[in-house]
Amino acid sequence: MDSRRDPVRIVIVDDEQLVRMALRLVIDGEPDLSVVAEAADGDAAITVVNEHRPDVVLMDVRMPGRDGLSTTRELLARPAPPRVLMLTTFDSDDLVLGALHAGALGFVLKDTPPPHILDAVRTVADGNPVLSPAATARVIAAATSPRSSHVRDSSREAARQQLSALTERELQTARAIADGLGNPEIAQRLHISIATVKAHTGNLFAKLAVENRVQIALLVRDAEE
Repeated sequence: MDSRRDPVRIVIVDDEQLVRMALRLVIDGEPDLSVVAEAADGDAAITVVNEHRPDVVLMDVRMPGRDGLSTTRELLARPAPPRVLMLTTFDSDDLVLGALHAGALGFVLKDTPPPHILDAVRTVADGNPVLSPAATARVIAAATSPRSSHVRDSSREAARQQLSALTERELQTARAIADGLGNPEIAQRLHISIATVKAHTGNLFAKLAVENRVQIALLVRDAEE
């Protein structure tokens, strides 16, 4: 991987024991990754995170009792929180969207091939989002569905207020991100260099107080509904 001295410490949160066992088997086979604890629900997740202080939490979206969204919100509201990577079957888009709003760094499907899950864990551990342009577009499309109307209605004015601080070019960049474009495609659309796209994106992170590109995209969608 890189020059990281200690393995990435991981907590797996899923109500299905077989899923936890499979993920542990895959992850613990890597020298740079280590599962330090498991939890079957949100309350247990809070306890084990407090005890083990992991770098990354693999968080199931839907669980009995306290779900992954509520748990993610509590964890990410704390000082020096772990990075959260959501596990989903894509039949729970509302909860995934809420988790991304809360600051989770991305999501992976439960049937993702093991090498891709490992790559996702490493990417999140380094503080980077795990969302391809295609996946981003799918999640953003879910944000505009009737099932998510409450999200749009409650955050429209706040989103518009945040976006009002942007320059015109930054706003154009934000809208391109909301369309699911990667940096090369944004550069082509706006007739600017990739380096300039990266600069605008960095400004968006700072001005909008967001952690990843999906949060930018959600703000744009909320403001334009």
